[in-house]
Amino acid sequence: MHKGPEQTADFCQALLGEVEGMGDDAAVVVAPPFTSLQAAVGALDNSAVVVYAQNVHWEREGAYTGEISVEMLQAHGIAGAIVGHSERRQYFCETDETTARRAHAALEAGLGVIACVGETLEEREAGETEAVLRRQVETIAAAVPSPDRALRIAYEPVWAIGTGKTATPETAQDAHAFIRGLYPAEQILYGGSVKPENAEELLAQPDVDGALVGGASLDVESFAAICRTAARLSRS
Repeated sequence: MHKGPEQTADFCQALLGEVEGMGDDAAVVVAPPFTSLQAAVGALDNSAVVVYAQNVHWEREGAYTGEISVEMLQAHGIAGAIVGHSERRQYFCETDETTARRAHAALEAGLGVIACVGETLEEREAGETEAVLRRQVETIAAAVPSPDRALRIAYEPVWAIGTGKTATPETAQDAHAFIRGLYPAEQILYGGSVKPENAEELLAQPDVDGALVGGASLDVESFAAICRTAARLSRS
């Protein structure tokens, strides 16, 4: 919940100046709040940077106050949506089932999807990481049984979000490899306190295909630095 329309437009214009020339080496996505989506689309028109929403509902319309449908996003030129983010699960009662329904609806309509999974600190300390990931991923797989190129899974270790803690590269790799063994997603992203300082060692892991960047994405220079690292590694 950062950046109104004017701030978003300024951010996107500055970001373009930082990431131009990357070509196909790395895909860059921004996901501002709903009220700033149109500003982002306008600022990024005719560029390679893509705009996603932070959420989307599974129904086309109805009595779902506060929700936004796939068609509403498409009418504004939005390319995709994040679903099941850890903060949506923690604060707004999102479940594995609602995450899967949102993902299915968006993919059916041709939107891209970043579907988030991950364990809490309590679950990790109880040795339940793999059981939690299996439940979350298999629920998504039941809704999207045939792997879709537009679906990306994002592993968010909840204990490493906004805490200053970061999963070691080995921990991230183990989780990503486990997820890939459950569901052959086109890409699996890592999200958990990704910063310019640790991006290279995380993104260099064989099963880490990209990053879902949190706080570091609010600053143009730090976000662009992560994007450049991803682009450089994809060429190596």
